[in-house]
Amino acid sequence: QVQLVESGGGVVQAGGSLRLSCAASGRTFSNYAMGWFRQAPGKEREFVAAISWSGDSTYYADSVQDRFTISRDNAKNTMYLQMNSLKPEDTAVYYCATDSRSRAAPFRLEVWGQGTLVTVSS
Repeated sequence: QVQLVESGGGVVQAGGSLRLSCAASGRTFSNYAMGWFRQAPGKEREFVAAISWSGDSTYYADSVQDRFTISRDNAKNTMYLQMNSLKPEDTAVYYCATDSRSRAAPFRLEVWGQGTLVTVSS
């Protein structure tokens, strides 16, 4: 069974940058699509970004396009989210997610990590 552990959250000023990491264990990392979601206080969880199992395709929410970059390092079994030009409205708990099915297309991000808090101060 896959385990997902997020790290890299913290407090940053508006305009700053953070890089989140998601370390996966328990299966062959390179065979599974991965992604990030976030949940702000009082709001529903929303999609942020995703990357296909091959790494060839990436997807972004409009709100983070051109500011965030998703990537994966299969040798390290780790996915990343580089977040630049952060805004107070990016404040949320960020969750790593993955598909339960190997090499699935289209994929479903349905297995979740515990989350890491990102706070952007104005």
